[in-house]
Amino acid sequence: MAQCVQSVQELIPDSFVPCVAALCSDEAERLTRLNHLSFAELLKPFSRLTSEVHMRDPNNQLHVIKNLKIAVSNIITQPPQPGAIRKLLNDVVSGSQPAEGLVANVITAGDYDLNISATTPWFESYRETFLQSMPASDHEFLNHYLACMLVASSSEAEPVEQFSKLSQEQHRIQHNSDYSYPKWFIPNTLKYYVLLHDVSAGDEQRAESIYEEMKQKYGTQGCYLLKINSRTSNRASDEQIPDPWSQYLQKNSIQNQESYEDGPCTITSNKNSDSNLLSLDGLDNEVKVDGLPNNFRAHPLQLDSSSDPSNSIDGPDHVKSASLHETKKANTGIIHGACLTLTDHDRIRQFIQEFTFRGLLPHIEKTIRQLNDQLISRKGLSRSLFSATKKWFSGSKVPEKSINELKNTSGLLYPPEAPELQIRKMADLCFLVQHYDLAYSCYHTAKKDFLNDQAMLYAAGALEMAAVSAFLQPGAPRPYPAHYMDTAIQTYRDICKNMVLAERCVLLSAEILKSQSKYSEAAALLIRLTSEDSDLRSALLLEQAAHCFINMKSPMVRKYAFHMILAGHRFSKAGQKKHALRCYCQAMQVYKGKGWSLAEDHINFTIGRQSYTLRQLDNAVSAFRHILINESKQSAAQQGAFLREYLYVYKNVSQLSPDGPLPQLPLPYINSSATRVFFGHDRRPADGEKQAATHVSLDQEYDSESSQQWRELEEQVVAVVNRGVIPSSFHPTQYCLNGYSDNSRFPLAVVEEPVTVEVAFRNPLKVPLLLTDLSLLWKFQPKDSSRKDNEEVKELVTGEPEMIGTEVISEFLINSEESKVARLKLFPHHIGELHVLGVVYNLGTIQGCVTVDGIDALPRCHTGKHSLSMSVRGRQDLEIQGPRLNNTKEEKTSIKYGPDRRLDPIITEEMPLLEVFFIHFPTGLLCGEIRKAYVEFVNVSKCPLTGLKVVSKRPEFFTFGGNTAVLTPLSPTASENCSAYKTVVTDSTSECTALISSASSVDFGIGIGSQPEVIPVPLPDTVLLPGASVQLPMWLRGPDEEGVHEINFLFYYESVKKQPKIRHRILRHTAVICTSRSLNVRATVCRSNSLEDEEGRGGNMLVFVDVENTNTSEAGVKEFHIVQVSSGSKHWKLQKSVNLSENKDAKLASREKGKFCFKAIRCKEKEVATQFSEKYTFADIIFGNEQIVSSASPCADFFYRSLSSELKKPQAQPSVHAEKQSIGDAVRLIQKCSEVDLNIVVLWKEPPEMELLKFFRPENTTVPLRPSVEQLSNLIKTSLHYPESFNHPFHQKSLCLVPVTLLLSNCSKADVDVIVDLRHKTTSPEALEIHGSFTWLGQTQYKLQLKSQEIHSLQLKACFVHTGVYNLGTPRVFAKLSDQVTVFETSQQNSMPALIIINNV
Repeated sequence: MAQCVQSVQELIPDSFVPCVAALCSDEAERLTRLNHLSFAELLKPFSRLTSEVHMRDPNNQLHVIKNLKIAVSNIITQPPQPGAIRKLLNDVVSGSQPAEGLVANVITAGDYDLNISATTPWFESYRETFLQSMPASDHEFLNHYLACMLVASSSEAEPVEQFSKLSQEQHRIQHNSDYSYPKWFIPNTLKYYVLLHDVSAGDEQRAESIYEEMKQKYGTQGCYLLKINSRTSNRASDEQIPDPWSQYLQKNSIQNQESYEDGPCTITSNKNSDSNLLSLDGLDNEVKVDGLPNNFRAHPLQLDSSSDPSNSIDGPDHVKSASLHETKKANTGIIHGACLTLTDHDRIRQFIQEFTFRGLLPHIEKTIRQLNDQLISRKGLSRSLFSATKKWFSGSKVPEKSINELKNTSGLLYPPEAPELQIRKMADLCFLVQHYDLAYSCYHTAKKDFLNDQAMLYAAGALEMAAVSAFLQPGAPRPYPAHYMDTAIQTYRDICKNMVLAERCVLLSAEILKSQSKYSEAAALLIRLTSEDSDLRSALLLEQAAHCFINMKSPMVRKYAFHMILAGHRFSKAGQKKHALRCYCQAMQVYKGKGWSLAEDHINFTIGRQSYTLRQLDNAVSAFRHILINESKQSAAQQGAFLREYLYVYKNVSQLSPDGPLPQLPLPYINSSATRVFFGHDRRPADGEKQAATHVSLDQEYDSESSQQWRELEEQVVAVVNRGVIPSSFHPTQYCLNGYSDNSRFPLAVVEEPVTVEVAFRNPLKVPLLLTDLSLLWKFQPKDSSRKDNEEVKELVTGEPEMIGTEVISEFLINSEESKVARLKLFPHHIGELHVLGVVYNLGTIQGCVTVDGIDALPRCHTGKHSLSMSVRGRQDLEIQGPRLNNTKEEKTSIKYGPDRRLDPIITEEMPLLEVFFIHFPTGLLCGEIRKAYVEFVNVSKCPLTGLKVVSKRPEFFTFGGNTAVLTPLSPTASENCSAYKTVVTDSTSECTALISSASSVDFGIGIGSQPEVIPVPLPDTVLLPGASVQLPMWLRGPDEEGVHEINFLFYYESVKKQPKIRHRILRHTAVICTSRSLNVRATVCRSNSLEDEEGRGGNMLVFVDVENTNTSEAGVKEFHIVQVSSGSKHWKLQKSVNLSENKDAKLASREKGKFCFKAIRCKEKEVATQFSEKYTFADIIFGNEQIVSSASPCADFFYRSLSSELKKPQAQPSVHAEKQSIGDAVRLIQKCSEVDLNIVVLWKEPPEMELLKFFRPENTTVPLRPSVEQLSNLIKTSLHYPESFNHPFHQKSLCLVPVTLLLSNCSKADVDVIVDLRHKTTSPEALEIHGSFTWLGQTQYKLQLKSQEIHSLQLKACFVHTGVYNLGTPRVFAKLSDQVTVFETSQQNSMPALIIINNV
């Protein structure tokens, strides 16, 4: 139980005090009424004795009584009605609330820190009122009247006669059978005569004489002269006299209690005409109405017959009574005891002392002695006589002791003179004067008698008081007999069906157990008495039981919380809303955050409801908000109920302050970090053959890899525009900001272009949420040259649409547990700083069929396609936490976050806006297939744009054509099946000889040092005016690898008028092309053995081209026609075709292979490009009747593009011609001589009309890490010049000498040391036979140095002695680079024998 102001040793004596009746004449009542008090009320503050009193017990021992208090009350002849008592108790509890700012106890138990109010004043008030308002009953005498004060005034005509009348009236009330109430302790009641004298108005001489007369008649011990009203009430309060009455009257006066809207307010009104005051004697056991002297009929706790019967104790919550408010107003200004001085206070105090010392206590002492004498004499009687006497006293009502009849024995009544009752009377008297030893023994004796007689009600009463007496005995000779109390409670409750007495037992016993720290037993006792018949009692007892659990040595926190919830529930049923709310709030501390979500929901829901009923709307909203924002495990119906209740409460809150700031709504959840911001217009959908550039949109997923690629492309083009340097102020353009982008800078948006904010909503509930009138909340600071800092905050959509237009989504439905994004747009019409603050919307739910306690009966409005049950307007802020900083040491050691400015764009001046459309753009190509498409560039802004460029990682994929592009048809409709090439019709010549043309790479935009990836778009006049559009042809070539290719195009453009903030803009497009296999081409070259061509210079070779149709089309056999083979090179050109077979047909069906052989020669000097010129010679060998000019667009474009990509490849991956970085210079030079700078272009087509193109650079042997012997042997090319046959007259000369020239050609660009060795390598007979027997004359070894590409001739002589065929290829040539050590032998001469025929003539 909670702590109490009084200890149990003080509480019990104060609850059971001697009761004294007061009977006043009209005049006496008038005198006390001058002070707004009745006579009984006048005495109340002074009813406790200030000093100890003494009396003698029956054994003549002196007994000390401490702090004795008496209770004086006016006589009421009607018992109080139970309904009125319940009403009074209800008001007492509702009138007592926790003090404002009361410091609560902090209890730490385990991991709980609880704030708990240590005291419960409402319970103490209830207990005090309950004990005082208990009606007197026949089975006990504790609250029966022991004495009666008869009060008359000295101003009456015949005061002594008035006393006689009052005495007769008292005698009539006590002894007349018409009056069963009130109850009197003994027949011979003490009468005490009090003469009231008004000092200010009365005659003091007369009063004294009357008093003398009274003393003679009634004895000095039986009367008293009380002087009051020493000052007149009309005198202004010159001195402030204390008002000791207010605490008693306000505590128990119904009029003085606060009127709570939530508490039932049934009013007990007084029938008396002269007084509107209905008050209680706070220390008495009844509530009295002071009216006319002999009108004792109306008990103050009687319900007014005119009051509405529906206003029962647990009736409607909002009953108000006009009379209550009138009375309250009338009562607030009343001063009690206005005519009394402090001297009067002392006189009243003295009067109580005199009455108690001289009247009451001697009377009690005498009565105890008489009862004790009876008891002793009774003990001396024989048992038989005693039982006979008992039968005579009790008649024939002694029942049999059968268990079956036990329950009916509560109806047994003893006559007043029964000896058992005399014992009880004596026990009660001893108890009232604190003689607990004697009281206990008497109660104990009475208990035995009652139990023998099966008089259970009497027995329970004796048991109850025996237990209390035993506890209160000084020195505690025996332990507290708790089992007595348990038996008493059980008897009262189960047998006697008297819950009031059972409750008194429980209240007393629980206090006693608490004082002994037996909290567990106390709690069990309190819980036992909770029942359905009284919600208020059950609530209070459960609350006290909860306090028992928390006050244990090891606090039982969860039990405390559980019983607080039960108490709160019962308080609620009893109409005590404030107490109910308090209990739930205290219990919430325990359940909060422990994962007991259903319990939390229930508590929050109840707190919300009670707070709403008490008009604590903010608390109600907060509680309902908690239910909704925690991950609820409730059913859909329950969640719907919670939501509707929340909306209902919220609506009421918002109606209180309609012009206040918009409240924050808890639903739906917003994932702020997932907010994305997009600057620009939405992408247009494809229109027939027109397909808009993909650009950037909110539908695209973020991909860090592609994002990096776009960034590199933009850097590439910016570097080209800025002459190879990226400016320091450059930041990659970001059209879409999200959690992955760099949001540390303020983003730039362009005026008149929409800003789209994508907000990620999530509905955690199982019921759908309907958001209506959803829009963004923003703040805008316009930038103006005239006004500098004028910040305009516009939080409403109806703000200033001329500054910022706001899009409103009329309905946005989020289904149960769904995550959904809303895209909200703003249209800036002015430059300045925009700040997106959050979203504003009406939150509602779709009308369902679930109702909760009638809350659903609301007017419904229909909006759009959904039926909305109720909605409230509110906002949610978008607050995005930036990335955690982790650069400096300080940042690493502390938690700091950088800014995230994605919602704070700066609106800049207008810029051009480009839209790009692709017409006839293919999605599938064969490898190497060339298609012609068209690109349309449209300027949709109001500014001209210029400097249009396109950049791509795959420049070999497309071309806009070189300077010769105008030769092709300009629009796609000009000729439906036009060729993609520039063609020339040729005569069908018998010999396939080459047609020569030349072109420079500069014509195709590929000069020295330029970036082939960055391609300027050839706009007419280089400017695109506002609203203008241009269509340009675009050739595409299928990539050589089969599969799906994503090709990124980045279009770059600038404004004609330079902007300080935005230098350029970009547009992205990703083309997805699927390529399938076509032709596989492989070319090899073979050096011709003969060194001379027609001009006598060495330099021709054979080119073998292997072609295979690798297409595996499911649709059918694809046949390819080889139309033309062309070469492109700075140094070589194809000369003619060498037919390997008679079959001239150049068609290849699926999986077929073909082989072509061509002769290639070096270009002539005038054709040969200088080292720095980029002129290439093109030679076309045609197999059809149409020449495709390979030096024109698009053939040459793709040729140059593939060339540049080949040149770039070594850095990326090793290819056939790649040069390894790790190889030294020497090796590079060696490789150079084995490379042929010749590119083969195979043009082919697939019937009907599809032009295709295959490039090829002729292969040589693969390049290993170290140069092979074969490659090194190609450093020097050797060639023998001699006559094929030589006639010699051997008969004339036996030796035949033949001159032979050995030509040595240095193929490399470095100096080479050459050794020519003429000695025969082998001496084996086989070798001799092969070589024949001839010898070289002259030097056997020559050492030469050949400069770069030098040709040197050696004149040798061969000597023959026989005719025959000889092989002259015996000289061995060794070569090494001048700066190297290793020597290699050239091996070319071994490839073909150099045969000479020697004839004899």
